[in-house]
Formats: sequence, C-alpha cells, structure tokens
Amino acid sequence: MSNNLYIDLLKKVLIDYHRMEMGETPPIKRNKGHKPRYMLLYMLENILKNSDFTIREKVPYNKEKRLTGRDWPAYADSMVGLKRMENIEFCVNDTIKNNIPGDLIETGVWRGGSVIFMRALLKVAGITDKIVWVADSFEGLPKPDEDKYDADKGDDHYTHSNVLAISEDQVKYNFEKYGLLDEQVKFLKGWFKDTLPTAPIEKLSVLRLDGDMYESTINALDNLYAKLSVGGYCIVDDFGAVPACKMAIMDYRKQHNITEDIIDIDGFGAYWKKLN
Repeated sequence: MSNNLYIDLLKKVLIDYHRMEMGETPPIKRNKGHKPRYMLLYMLENILKNSDFTIREKVPYNKEKRLTGRDWPAYADSMVGLKRMENIEFCVNDTIKNNIPGDLIETGVWRGGSVIFMRALLKVAGITDKIVWVADSFEGLPKPDEDKYDADKGDDHYTHSNVLAISEDQVKYNFEKYGLLDEQVKFLKGWFKDTLPTAPIEKLSVLRLDGDMYESTINALDNLYAKLSVGGYCIVDDFGAVPACKMAIMDYRKQHNITEDIIDIDGFGAYWKKLN
C-alpha cells in the first residue's frame, strides 16, 4: 500500500467513516423539562440520574454530520470529521515541506484520533525529530470558573464526563492498536492551567486547540502560542461551534495584535498560519 493510500484510509478509519451502517448513540442531555423520546428511557434515566451513566438512544448514522464533525461518535477514535482531519493533514504536511521547526500538540484529545493521525503523518514522512504532545485532563472538562471566566457561565461540558472523559491508558491503547505509540509521543496529563505553563516544549509547528471552553482555550494560547514557529499553524476545533471558544481566540488575537486571516474549515473548525 502506498503512503497516500495508507493516510487516506487511516483518516477515514479514525472517524469510523467505513461503518456507517452501525448507527450512532449520541448522549441525551438532561436539560430541565427535557424528556427522552420513549417512556422506558425516561424511567431508566430517572433510576440512573444519580449515577455516572447517561441514557443513549441509537439513531441513524448521518453522513454529512460525520464529514463535518457534528456528532459524537459511539465507536470512532475522533469526532472531528473528515474535513477537519484533512486540515490536519494539510497543516502538518505543509510544515514538513517548508522545514518549519517545532513539535506538534493537541490540547484536548478525547480518544486521541487527531494526535494519532499527526503521528502517522510524521512516520510516513520519515520525521524523527518531532514530538507529538498529547495534552488532556483525561477526566473530561472542568467545571466553569465563572468568577474568572464570565464567558464560560452555564457551560455544561463537565456534565458529559461519561462520554468525554477518556482515560490516558485508553488513549495509549488507541495509539498502540495503530502501531503508533513510541518515543515520539508524549503525554501531558492534567488541567491545562497546571500542565501547560511548565510543559517541556521549546517550539511548535502545529498547535491544535480543542478545549471547547474559554478557560481551556485561553490557557493553551497563553502558554503555547508564543512557542509556535513562524510558518506554523494554529488550528481551533471549536471556533464556529462554541461562542466562548471563539471569544477567547478573538480576545487573545486582539491583545497580541495577531492579524493573520482566520480560515474556515467546515463551519466549526478554523485555522491560521503564523506569519510573524
């Protein structure tokens, strides 16, 4: 199999694009006044309301949502969708082509699909002097610090820890099953406010942000953007999906006079190339 065929197959496997007939089971949010479609589910949810489980109802697979990363896959190792996966491919390959110095990082990795793909791209290109950094709490998202970050008021990502909290061991296993866990993959476990200020990273060529919240996004920018090499890329997974994330991006860019054009990927994700 050629390298191009391998990469094309891998990105589709990582988003589970090849098993669309299996259907999906997105989480049902427990919003006030919300009732699941079926009474049995409603009864079970009441029984389990104090447990760690969320009732999940199987729904048909939606091809367009998978292409644009608008669902929470039951089986895939990534929820970013094909278009954002292709954006990772473009950014990584462009930095390799132009010899941009620095490692690669994703802040907020879920099951690890995006960083697994980054490692595969380096391996195919024969790059042995770059690290793929895997930064995550591995406990889901934090409760919003509403006193410090007003934009995160009402954020409920932390309530979905049963879906979003993937253990470090599980992510390592996911690397292993693709044959991509090696010395060029390093893990930063913990909340970004605790791990990123002292992370042993000198330079970055690709900075991918997937922290959803204002706090998670601004913490990553504050501690990592200055390490991004000129010619490198900053990718924001939730730019068009989470207003608080976009606000953090715009606040940071304004504060630091960053004027490079922000390029849309799929209506949700966006990125820019650092020019100075």
